[in-house]
Amino acid sequence: MNLKNCLPIFTLCLFSTLTAVSQQKIDRKKLVQRHTVHINRADTLASLSVGNGSFAFTVDVTGLQSFPDAYANGVPLGTQSAWGWHAFPNVNNYKFEDALRTYHLNGRDVSYAVQNGSGPEINKKTADYFRINEHRLHLANIGFEIKKKDGSLASLKDIKHIQQSLNMWTGTISSSFAVEGAPVRVTTYGHHSEDAIAVKIVSPLLQQGRIAIRIRLPYPSGEWGDRGNNWGNDDQHQSSIVSSATGKATIQHLLDTTHYYLQSRWSGTAVLKEKQPHYFILTPARADSFEYSCLFAPEAREIQPSFASTRLSSLQGWAQFWNSGGAIDFSGSTDKRAFELERRIILSQYLTRIQCADNYPPQETGLTYNSWYGKPHLEMHWWHGIHFALWGRPDLLQKSVDWYFNVADVAKGIAQRQGYDGVRWQKMTDNKGREVPSSIGAFLIWQQPHFIYFSELLYRAQKDKKMLNKYKDLVFATADFMASFARFDTASQRYVLGKGLIPAQERFKAEDTYNPTYELVYWHWALNVAQQWRERLGLQRNAKWDDVIHKLSPLPVQDGKYLFAESATDSYTNPEYKTDHPSVFGALGMLPQTPMLNKNLMQQTFNWIWNNWSWHDTWGWDFPMTAMTATRLGDPERAVQALLMDIQTNTYLPNGHNYQEGRLTIYLPGNGGLLAAVAMMCAGYDQAAQTLPGIPKNGKWKVKVEGLQKMP
Repeated sequence: MNLKNCLPIFTLCLFSTLTAVSQQKIDRKKLVQRHTVHINRADTLASLSVGNGSFAFTVDVTGLQSFPDAYANGVPLGTQSAWGWHAFPNVNNYKFEDALRTYHLNGRDVSYAVQNGSGPEINKKTADYFRINEHRLHLANIGFEIKKKDGSLASLKDIKHIQQSLNMWTGTISSSFAVEGAPVRVTTYGHHSEDAIAVKIVSPLLQQGRIAIRIRLPYPSGEWGDRGNNWGNDDQHQSSIVSSATGKATIQHLLDTTHYYLQSRWSGTAVLKEKQPHYFILTPARADSFEYSCLFAPEAREIQPSFASTRLSSLQGWAQFWNSGGAIDFSGSTDKRAFELERRIILSQYLTRIQCADNYPPQETGLTYNSWYGKPHLEMHWWHGIHFALWGRPDLLQKSVDWYFNVADVAKGIAQRQGYDGVRWQKMTDNKGREVPSSIGAFLIWQQPHFIYFSELLYRAQKDKKMLNKYKDLVFATADFMASFARFDTASQRYVLGKGLIPAQERFKAEDTYNPTYELVYWHWALNVAQQWRERLGLQRNAKWDDVIHKLSPLPVQDGKYLFAESATDSYTNPEYKTDHPSVFGALGMLPQTPMLNKNLMQQTFNWIWNNWSWHDTWGWDFPMTAMTATRLGDPERAVQALLMDIQTNTYLPNGHNYQEGRLTIYLPGNGGLLAAVAMMCAGYDQAAQTLPGIPKNGKWKVKVEGLQKMP
């Protein structure tokens, strides 16, 4: 895996003439297809995926998952769904309450579910159990077994003459390769509404009886980043062929209290047999071609999609997607950066559509492989989701926003346990909204206003009072928590956030930290928006919210720059604080300019961070956030530079994934952040005084824009 080979080289050039804006209609098919992915070698960081938002299937150069062990440390060959979760039995009867630790903060005791600690307040084994369970499952590994002439099985090194492509307009992965000179052609599709895949194989190896489909069922590793290739623990799960008929068969997989089914369907004649525990071989009869499809489901189904129906679903579904919502076309631009930026945009739309568009918030590695045990992080939901609304596809955001209704009682319970009003939204969680112990996550608060932001975007997309009535109760409950979390300091006569929080820049101790700049601005903005919702509904303003708005602590300033938190008076001298997220940018970037923020001070803050930050110690969404801030500061050149900064965590692989590091080889908040930033840079924001506010006015950019929504 040579990461440098994945990166185009860019020259940052400055010009001084004007940018052209074209009103010509975008040829969307041409736009998408000029970024068709082409792979000509076995690059384990270049795995390709098909999927539908609720299910994804990731393949190697063979078009199936033939070499999972070889790809495990790259972009793994995962098969994951929204519904596929599992928990190891709680044989020790761990109780979540034993993971709580009480902190004495601001004159009272507050309990937090933390991961590490000492003393009788916490039981580390309990915390570890609830971090690991539930975890997302790898449902199966489906690949080829290809026999060489000597009877041995082909390995990855035997796969020659590789030519593979992903046509995102149709969702088609086309793979061709040769084994000992014999050609193999494979076409792979994912169903657009079912958790199903289908392939067509054309090869003389079929006539020779030397190619078969292998189905393996791994056991969950229980590790932070399960790669889907744990072939041990055979005695801890069961799998069997529970039905078989002409052209189809069903395999059942049982893991403790979890069960699901793999329902295969094929053309012609084939025989499915168990080779060893959890390992099945489907051997086709000798023919010129073979079609195979597989449906994954928590309960067995009577009808399974065929190759033809899966193919048709993919073609129709992707055409509908690309012809809906927004589009940005940089064709005709002479700035050398334009093509790469456009590539990232198209691939990020494809990836977020198949990985993040479900009825639940996604994990940071989507439906490819586990990170943080497969659990979503709600502070990342902003980066995963808002771009759908900005790109004119609010329905894809609304699907996961509606999940908050299902978990509101849990969030209300957290707030009540800690002595607050309303709902305190979870940080690290699962489909059921359960709180997960985390020594950092338990103290984060910036996920809290997200629900108000999401709801406002959905309302802006329709301007329908039905949207206000649908989301009002949770908007108001979110604001109730925010108002009660803000502590009134009688000495200074102001409301203070903290102590007892960790900012988005996770470099501060919860017990010591208060008034982080970004969170103060987010509190002020979100409470104001909640009041606007009351007014739109003909309701009186909430007096408590107004009191917090009017008396919220001012943003902390030192030496002409914003401190990262009021408690961090060494923000600019402590080297540790030049790492992680420069989240102070979120105060003018993710958010509009509010009355409490001075643009000149933010400009000086921006300049210092731009020149002094340890950019190698950042994350993928930091670059879009920086671009947003540069755009609002009227600096489009640095906005583009931020999106294409030559930093490892800002790498976009040939498959479009945002690479971070060895354990986190894909990172979808980076992709979602890129889309949000570019939408704002092109479509603008409410306070923008010009069109294309984030595109350099240098005459080297020609931009066509359709169907985008302004950012607040």
